[in-house]
Amino acid sequence: MTSTTNDTARASVWKHGLAAVIVASAVTTGLAYIASQAGVSFVDPAKPEIPIPTSGFAILTAGFSLIGVALAAILARTARRPRSTFVRTTVALTVLSIVPDFVKIPVLSPDFDTATSLTLAALHVVAAAIVIPVLASRLATER
Repeated sequence: MTSTTNDTARASVWKHGLAAVIVASAVTTGLAYIASQAGVSFVDPAKPEIPIPTSGFAILTAGFSLIGVALAAILARTARRPRSTFVRTTVALTVLSIVPDFVKIPVLSPDFDTATSLTLAALHVVAAAIVIPVLASRLATER
């Protein structure tokens, strides 16, 4: 691959990745709003004064998705098999991100009810299902 092709591929990862971040943030925020209107509470009973605001879903989705975009850009330059390395890594990270929703870890895991935990886990999966395929499609199978 020539330098121009590498630069084009890297720009493509960032451009498409940023678009995926925007879509994922909007979708997860919309779904969180719908869930809250349907009765899912994003308030930790142990700390009712600190609920998860709807805007928090957009911010956290965007932040962690941008980390995924950066990871894709790095792997595009450094990994022997950028696409498979990216997919394996991000799927593993998505699974790990769901663990605190179901396994109560002191300080990390609010004491949410089952509906809230399932909703939060589903929102993680939705964001990953939007961002991971877009980025993976921009990465080479092999370098």
